[in-house]
Amino acid sequence: MQHRKIRVCWMYHNIMDLYGDKGNMMVLSQRCKKRGIECDIETLEIDQTLDLTTFDLLFLGGGADREQVLLMQDLLNRKEQIAKAMEQGTFVVLICGGYQLFGQYYIAADGTKIEGLKFFDYYTEAGSNYKRCIGNIAIQAHVDDRDIVLVGFENHGGQTRNVEKPLGHVLSGFGNNNDDHMEGFYNGQVLGTYMHGPLFPKNPEIADFVIYKCLKRNDPVISFTDLEPLDDSLEQKARDVILKRLHIAV
Repeated sequence: MQHRKIRVCWMYHNIMDLYGDKGNMMVLSQRCKKRGIECDIETLEIDQTLDLTTFDLLFLGGGADREQVLLMQDLLNRKEQIAKAMEQGTFVVLICGGYQLFGQYYIAADGTKIEGLKFFDYYTEAGSNYKRCIGNIAIQAHVDDRDIVLVGFENHGGQTRNVEKPLGHVLSGFGNNNDDHMEGFYNGQVLGTYMHGPLFPKNPEIADFVIYKCLKRNDPVISFTDLEPLDDSLEQKARDVILKRLHIAV
């Protein structure tokens, strides 16, 4: 049997772990292990030397304004390498604060402007005039040729706007902002979302989708259906509870 392996860089694991985002890495590792896929997860801290172009996945979780300010200069210093990694097919998953930082800028509640990596056109502004987006959320997401209902938990004051390629349409909750009923960002290679909870345990199909995208970097002919199905009955029961609570029939 062909040996399969994915390499994951968990960026700023020690400061960007809001609402248990590390659970995403735990689930990714376990779902790989059950299929005999080697999952090598390396962590990255501020000022640590690491070649990001060697990874199949870059993962950046969420953090509050203080954490974003702390790491932003280090992240900016890595911009060229991140861009090169993406050019070479590395998949990227961004949660909340991580999602914001790949855009143009983030203006915090106190007016502080944090310059983003400017990879994408969206920007984020927070302020006292905005209603905080908090609570359970469900969206109808479209990733490549797959339609998936995703559930999670959001808690953000930032309003992200000018998102040309949203991850999905909000069924219940807020999403990117208070107005347009769209959530997250997805362009085929970068997936950004406000969904904590964390995301992967509640949505095994999107966890598997990320594994598939990582494998595809080195095996272009692999398809999503090549992944061995796992027993997700427990996860589905948890999803059903949330969807019932949100009055959503799937």
